[in-house]
Amino acid sequence: MTVVVVHPDAATLAHDIAARMVAKLVAIQAGGGIPSVVLTGGTIAAKAYEAVRESADRDTVDWSRVELWWGDERFLPSGDPDRNETQVREALLDAVPLAPERVHPMPASDGPDGDDPDAAAAGYTALLDQPLPQFDLVLLGIGPDGHVASLFPGFANLDDDRPASAVRDSPKPPPVRITLSFGVLNSADEVWVLASGAEKAKAVGAALGGAGRHEIPAAGVHGTRATKWLLDQDAASALAIHGD
Repeated sequence: MTVVVVHPDAATLAHDIAARMVAKLVAIQAGGGIPSVVLTGGTIAAKAYEAVRESADRDTVDWSRVELWWGDERFLPSGDPDRNETQVREALLDAVPLAPERVHPMPASDGPDGDDPDAAAAGYTALLDQPLPQFDLVLLGIGPDGHVASLFPGFANLDDDRPASAVRDSPKPPPVRITLSFGVLNSADEVWVLASGAEKAKAVGAALGGAGRHEIPAAGVHGTRATKWLLDQDAASALAIHGD
């Protein structure tokens, strides 16, 4: 099932994502589960994480019982401001009582594997393979070129079946990254694609209009139960139906 939800502006969208995220985590925990979530970077995601942090409902979540993973990462030193991990920690994670053993950031370039992104990706693959977690939710941004995570149009790792792989020569800086594969992303119960801004409209329209994943990688992501496109009006402007 694919659902498209359009909000009038980025601020409203960010608060909607935050409310949906809190509600999903609470519902899973109410059923006795430990939510497993794959996080993303990007401007609208950061605004959503900040909205969770500031939400009056934030503490209805038992954050010590949330498992966190990352969909991709810029292969930079620990704490670098351009790392997705750094951005998410500043926006939300540093403000909530997480259990450190349940937080699984992708390796940094100054980590145990040094500056070898292939070894770092293999290490994350080994972590995922024990066994592959049952993800409840994958969050993804979409680039103007249609990329999600660090799966870029025309790149060989679009067909890589390893859970995680290294990316070199990314068209978006920095050039070296680590990303999850389609197989891992698409194993989640729900995938939410988040998009804000007119520069995303063409890619959103193509992804929802039947493009192939080699042309528009975002077209290749889906949840096993639901795929939700959470958009603002500008990002949805190439679609036939607008509105909340």
